[in-house]
Amino acid sequence: MGFLNKIFSKEKKEELNQTLEKSKESFFAKLAKTVAGKSKVDDEVLDHLEEALVTSDVGVETTLKIIERIEQRVSRDKYIGSEQLNTILREEIRALLQENGQKDLSDFELPSRNIPYVIIVVGVNGVGKTTTIGKLAYQFKEKGYSVMLGAADTFRAAAVDQLEIWGKRAGVPVIVQKAGADPAAVAYDTVASAIAKKCDVVIIDTAGRLHNKINLMKELSKIKNVVGKLIPTAPDEILLVLDGSTGQNAIEQARQFTAATAVNALAITKLDGTAKGGVVIGISDLFKIPVKYIGVGEKIDQLQIFNKDEFVDSLLPEKM
Repeated sequence: MGFLNKIFSKEKKEELNQTLEKSKESFFAKLAKTVAGKSKVDDEVLDHLEEALVTSDVGVETTLKIIERIEQRVSRDKYIGSEQLNTILREEIRALLQENGQKDLSDFELPSRNIPYVIIVVGVNGVGKTTTIGKLAYQFKEKGYSVMLGAADTFRAAAVDQLEIWGKRAGVPVIVQKAGADPAAVAYDTVASAIAKKCDVVIIDTAGRLHNKINLMKELSKIKNVVGKLIPTAPDEILLVLDGSTGQNAIEQARQFTAATAVNALAITKLDGTAKGGVVIGISDLFKIPVKYIGVGEKIDQLQIFNKDEFVDSLLPEKM
């Protein structure tokens, strides 16, 4: 997508380490228990490892895949000492993320072109959707891009108010219509205004409802269609925001939203302060959709581009 890779800064790395501290401590405690008194990786160790991964919210399907890969290595190499288990685990999780199309990006860069880059943001209420939009807007603006937001969650006045607050914080304009307005009309007006003002980025908020998937699908399809009338290649991203602290519930939300619309990027929020960081691995594996952003704190600049190598190094460091 034309994004530029840059060196992952020391400050970002330290922030990521702090974010995943609880997940790391929880998992390493389980891993230490797994290999206690064992000189090699055998069936008993693998059973305990499977339990450790599942209880770290990696998810059953992904856990079984990881265990199978480690079993194959044990069978191939004949003897693998228990002290090697962490190294092998790191390698297999990194390989799994790579196979799922997970690229290592490390900065907020856009393709070079003369039309706005359009992002439609979806997700249930309460996952940090609007907050993520505000953080994205801020970071794109900090990179020198002009940004416009569209308040297409018109069924909740609070959602519009919150987006306007974040727009002010980020210093970017927000297109708003009256309460109950057609979300697609808001999206159309936002993109049309962005084209007229030659904005680089458009980020459109949408309603966070899951109770009626048919209506959700119709609404999102309508938004996509009207945006596409203005820019045939739009939207560039349909970004699904998930709350990482909810663990397996986040996976269920991903399942429903990916069934309703063509999600092609994920943002996982609230990873700071939770021991459920393993859910990032499971979500990436189950849905084969790249995790693009992770929330590492509440401040406006605490949204990071997801980097799989740095994530694995922070979650499973070589040494505790």
